[in-house]
This record gives sequence, structure tokens and C-alpha cells, in this order.
Amino acid sequence: MFIWGKVRADIVALTALAALLVFGILTPAEALAGFSSPIVVMMIGLFVVGGAIMQTGLAKLTGNKLMALSRGNETITFLLVMLVTSFIGAFVSNTGTVALMMPIIMSLAAGSGMQSSRFLMPLAFAGSLGGMLTLIGTPPNLVIDEVLTEAGFKPLAFFSFFPVGIIVIAIGIIVLMPLSKIFLSRKQSGKKKKTKSLDDLVDEYRLLDNLHRYIVPSNRTSAAKDENGEPMNIVGKTLKELSVQKKYGVSIIEIRNEKKSRLGLVQDVNQNMAKSSSTIQVHDILYIIGDEQKMQRFAQDYGLRRMKDVKIDFYDLGLTEIVVMPTSNFAGLRIGDANLRKRFGINVLGVKRGGGSSSSEGGRSGNEYITDNLIAAKLHVGDMLLVQGEWTNLTHLTADTTNWVVLDQPEKAADKVLLDYKAPVAAAIMLLMIAMMVFDFIPVAPVTAVIIAGLLTVFAGCFRNVEAAYKTINWESIVLIAAMMPMSTALEKTGASALVSQGLVDSLGAMGPTALLAGIYFTTSLMTMFISNTATAVLMAPIALVAAHQVGVSPYSFLFAVTLGASMCFASPFSTPPNALVMKAGGYTFMDYVKVGLPLQIIIGVVMTFVLPLLFPY
Repeated sequence: MFIWGKVRADIVALTALAALLVFGILTPAEALAGFSSPIVVMMIGLFVVGGAIMQTGLAKLTGNKLMALSRGNETITFLLVMLVTSFIGAFVSNTGTVALMMPIIMSLAAGSGMQSSRFLMPLAFAGSLGGMLTLIGTPPNLVIDEVLTEAGFKPLAFFSFFPVGIIVIAIGIIVLMPLSKIFLSRKQSGKKKKTKSLDDLVDEYRLLDNLHRYIVPSNRTSAAKDENGEPMNIVGKTLKELSVQKKYGVSIIEIRNEKKSRLGLVQDVNQNMAKSSSTIQVHDILYIIGDEQKMQRFAQDYGLRRMKDVKIDFYDLGLTEIVVMPTSNFAGLRIGDANLRKRFGINVLGVKRGGGSSSSEGGRSGNEYITDNLIAAKLHVGDMLLVQGEWTNLTHLTADTTNWVVLDQPEKAADKVLLDYKAPVAAAIMLLMIAMMVFDFIPVAPVTAVIIAGLLTVFAGCFRNVEAAYKTINWESIVLIAAMMPMSTALEKTGASALVSQGLVDSLGAMGPTALLAGIYFTTSLMTMFISNTATAVLMAPIALVAAHQVGVSPYSFLFAVTLGASMCFASPFSTPPNALVMKAGGYTFMDYVKVGLPLQIIIGVVMTFVLPLLFPY
């Protein structure tokens, strides 16, 4: 069914799990154990942490750095992905490494125009390859160390695996570079219709031409005097009391407040719609649109200080275009009389009128754009309005099909907005999680570290809301792994794994240590396609130890063959969590893993069969 590929992988896994239950091979507790497994819980948490890295723009920032290093060259990008991921994988679990790197690679690919499918499977494989560099890189390494220690042999050092790791990484790069290009480069099926981004709308309506930012300073001694000879005070007054639009002919479209840390980093941003009831406070930043001379007069009267850079952000407030329908109640009304701000919580920032082409000059050719004195502009049927509002209010506009049609999907646009001021927070949380997973003096289990990090990203505001955090979880991958994990229990209970392993020793033992070493690697590799790599290592390590004793050689090379066979399983999407993590994001099928992963798996086995005895003599 996996090879056939016509049915989703998670459904196939659940069907197999149900069959094991129906035939009484597994009890309900055994069958559902995968859903409470620390690995599965850790994968869920890592999806959330990876989502925070993407949502805060940290992935884009890191991707841009890697893009600058690669200079847009696909080969250099491939090498960077493999090397960086392998290095991180030496100290962090391969699942954690891939979950953290995946949004970075996807952002890098999107920014450079490369296909993410070319890099995501090599990324998953690199996480496993890098795990062979250190003792803590992958659980099977710890399993063979424990077996050796219990048998009275010298324990493995932290970097005992380093030579093995360097060799398999080199093999991985050499093999995957051509295979990923041949089998994983997806052809684009026609050109997708490009939808306008928020920045495109800002450029098309030239909002920045008439927009300036002014801050309300605590010291406003330069303010003009009123009729009583007192300084004109803006603090504590509502926009209704100020009558800015009526007196000065300009509009305040946003009131922003930024909280900064002692280091000057922005910790939090509150964007608020400029409503008649909005009250101005000290240090508020006012976004004002209109004629520059009129703005300067308003600022001078109230002692406001103009800020240098002008940039429209979309953290809490967004933009969308709506078209006035023939059935609209507002057709023929002036924008000021329509009272859209009070009724729907939206500001009209521009009107596009006319049916000309929008393919040149930023979409302006053949169209009339009205951005000045909007309150006096009459609404016509077919007018396109650029409106600003809170994301929830913009989403609600889609339900009113009598008055207008919303041209895009505000809810999806909101999901794409990066909370970039939270990038330092996301980076700190990620580093904290890595520290808790790497350093032994921090008494926290890896799954606990991931849960803590996931919760911190939500509490720290790295997501727009909790629902956004849940959306980052790829439930298909989670169900796939959770449903396949009990397969190891089924193989043990039926005696299938013991039968295979014992048959190995009986058939290859007489052919010498090298043949037996190859048999141990490939048997372990085969078993890992059906049960978890850790479970396979637990089953095969004692057998490898006994086999080495029977042929009278040192067990080190045999046990390294076990950890290699268990960790270097690339021919199946569910043999290791990293393989499953990238399956949906890369658009891969089961056969993609066979085409790319199986040759790598076989080549590593053949090469290491001859290299391991050199590194760890018989």
C-alpha cells in the first residue's frame, strides 16, 4: 500500500494498526502506545517550535544568510544544507535538527527560487548522518554503548563515532548530490497566478508617498498656544475631541505603542485602529496620511516629533481590496458619510477606479487612484477600495456579499505576516531548548525540553494566537509515526524479529567475520524499515555481541554495524521520524525514498563493511 501510493500514508498505517488489533496480535494498550510515545510528543512540540521560527521571520533571516553564502548557487546551497544540518545533528536529536532546519530551508528555497523538494529529503538524511559524529547524536549509539559496558568492555567516548560520522557524511554528499537532482527536482506545472502581497498593495497605491510617522514625546515645549495661552496638549484626548481630519485635513490611520527592553530591542508592538474613541498617550506613534504641509502644521501645533523611517507593518492590522457591488447600500455615498470605520472597523486608504490593465507601473496603468481627501470621494459601483483594519474585521468582510466582494483571503494573508520583532525571542527559546537537550548537567529529558520550548513560544507571543500554533503541526506525519511504532511490539510478540536475527548467525557465521558483519548491517537496516531504529538496535545489539564472541573477534565493529544499520535507514518514510517530517512538505511519495534512500543505504553498508574493521580491528 505504501509503494502503491494511492492511499495516504497515515491511513495505511492506521489500517495496519487496526488489523493487528482485530487479529489479537496487539492489545489496545499496545496498539495505542505510539500516540503517547515521547518521540511522538516531541515531534508535535518540535513542529510548534519550528513554526515559531518561521512565524517570527527567524527562518527567513537565517535563510537569507545561507543564501548570501551560497550566492544563489544550487550546488553550494546543497553542500551548506548537508554540512550545517550534519553538524547540528551531532549534538541535537536528528528529529529536533530536522524540525528546526526545515522552515529555514523552505524559506531559503522560496527566497532564491529553488525547489524545496531538492533539499528536504537530503536534510532529513543529513540529520541522521550527523548523528553518527557523537555518542549522543542518535539513540542507537547509546544502545550499543550500554551493551558494551554491561558486557565488561571499555565504554565508548563522546567522539569515538567521529571517524565513522565523517565517512558516512562524505558518502551521503557524494551520493545524494546527483540522486536528489535527478529524482527530487519537481517540475513546475505551469505558472501559478501571482496574488498581490501586502507590500504589493502598499506600492500600487503609493501609500508611503503620503504617510509619515510622528511620536508623542514626553516633553512638548514646542507646542503652539491655544486661545487661553496654554500649550496645546494632545495627551489624554480622543480623536473625536481633536477633530484632526476636520481641522487639518489629514487622517490618523494607526496608533502604535512599542515596548522596548533595556538593550533597545522591541519586545512588544501594539497596533491599534485610529477610532474616534482612541485616546492619545505619551510615546504613542501616530501614522498620519495626507498632505505633508498640513501634517507639519498639525505636528507643530501639538509638539510632535517626526520619525525618520516609514514602514507599514501588519502585525495586528492588515490590508485587503474590496469591490463595490451594484447591490451595495454605499454606492453613491461619500466615504465620510458611509461611516465604514464605525460600522465595520475599517479605514479606506485608497480608491482605484477604471478598468485599465494593472500589469505595468506597479499596477497603475489605465486606472485612477484616489488617496487624497478620501472622505469627500463618492463611491461608485465597481470601485476597488483598499481598506485597512484588524485582521478579524477584514475576515468578517467576506460574509457581506451584498455590499462588496473581497478580492483575497485576509485570514490566509494574516498567517503569512511575520512577527519579526519576536525573532530574538524565538532564537533565545531555540538556544535554550538545544542547551537543555545537549548538556547533561541540566536534568531535563529531551521531550520535556521540547514541551517547555513549545509552550514558551506561545506564551512569548511568537504566534498570532494559539490556533496559529496548532496549524503548524503536520498531523499526517504524527499519525503515521504513532501508528507504525507498535509494529516493533508485533514483530517481537510473533517471534519474527528473533527468527530473522538467529537465522543470520546460523547462515553467515561460518563465512567469516566480514560476511557476518555485512549480514548484521543489512539485517539491521532491513528491520529498521519496519520498526523504530531504537527498537531495532535494542534487538540486534545483543545478537551482534554474541555473534562476535562466537567467531572470536572484537565486538566493536559488529556493534557499530548495528548502530549504522539502525540509523542509516533512508529507504522508507516511516523508518525514522525525520524521514516522516519532510514527507508532506516535500511532496514525496514512498517510491521517492526508495529511489534516493535505498542506493545510499546500500552504498554506506558496502563501504562500511570494509572500513569498520580498519577503524576497529577484529
